[in-house]
Amino acid sequence: MKIDKSKWKKVKFGEVAIQQTSNVDIETTNLTRYIAGDHMKTENIHLRNWGIVGDGYLGPAFIRKFEQGDILYGSRRTYLKKVAVADFDGITANTTFVIKGNDEIFVPKLLPFLMLSDSFTKHSIEKSKGSVNPYINWKDIANYEFLLPSKEEQVHLAKLLWAVDEVVEREKEVKRRLEETRRIFFEIYLNNKQANHKLGDCLIPKKNKSRVPHNVEKYLGLEHIESGIFQCENYGSSIDVLSDAYIFNRGDLLYSKLRPNLDKAIIADFDGICTTELIVYDTNSLTTKDFILHILHSKPFLDYIIPKGFGTKMPRVSHEIISAYEFYLPGIREQKNLLDKLNKFQLNENKLTETIRSVEQIKSVLINKIF
Repeated sequence: MKIDKSKWKKVKFGEVAIQQTSNVDIETTNLTRYIAGDHMKTENIHLRNWGIVGDGYLGPAFIRKFEQGDILYGSRRTYLKKVAVADFDGITANTTFVIKGNDEIFVPKLLPFLMLSDSFTKHSIEKSKGSVNPYINWKDIANYEFLLPSKEEQVHLAKLLWAVDEVVEREKEVKRRLEETRRIFFEIYLNNKQANHKLGDCLIPKKNKSRVPHNVEKYLGLEHIESGIFQCENYGSSIDVLSDAYIFNRGDLLYSKLRPNLDKAIIADFDGICTTELIVYDTNSLTTKDFILHILHSKPFLDYIIPKGFGTKMPRVSHEIISAYEFYLPGIREQKNLLDKLNKFQLNENKLTETIRSVEQIKSVLINKIF
């Protein structure tokens, strides 16, 4: 794809993007939905999750109003590329920038893709302040400079990028339905069977801690794990972790005890260290980590564990609460037969994941060619 930029004009981000700073009172507002940092996914401009105002404690930072069509940008740890287009009115924290496009000179539909470009992200990282939880100020990203296409070219480029994004979202929906079918298949198998074990009969916590400086390269935090997945390929650098962390090895089962409704449990496919908000598990001879992981992602377990969360600001659960869950555990041979069937579902899910990854790479290349 060849793009002639010879007539494009250099502008600042602050000329095409307008920060919105309207505040609301969380106690009196008629708005019903809010967006927290965990609701925004890395390099995904769609909001698929949100919170309901009144469903728990919202801190004093949740004062910022956004409207349908606004762009939300996470100003903390900008390397995570959290950019989302709101399709409803709601509330967010003042650490999330609410942005409108200046439609006099810029097509608003193109704005989220500009903000996902490598050059924009590089600028925001370089201008961020703080080491543990780096953040950027509005004036710093407002000074970001880029080449602005003509309005006619902007319309064409926006249509192109949204068409590619639509392909990604369509494949994700197919994958979601396949995952749901697999989950239902597993739960139907377990239905109406008498519970014969507790998770505590099978799970063995591993509590090996790593001290600074860490002797491994990879760090796994809650922000790297997506809800409901079985393995995680994302990770950060252990150099950035300035406190104690748990050591995990490839093949270990990791479960997030923080905000159990987020359904974050994986089997590690690399060695590393992780936040102490993750419990590192091994299993004994009664079962395998693969089988237990299906249990942890099942609806019956989520229905059990979510109400057990304690604490108002950030609900969490303990190993003791997890251990008390009762379920039906078949014999090893029967487990293997069931896992073989579930793996066939996952094989197709993996193929879809590869397709999605390929199309997302195309989208990324297009974005960075344009900006």
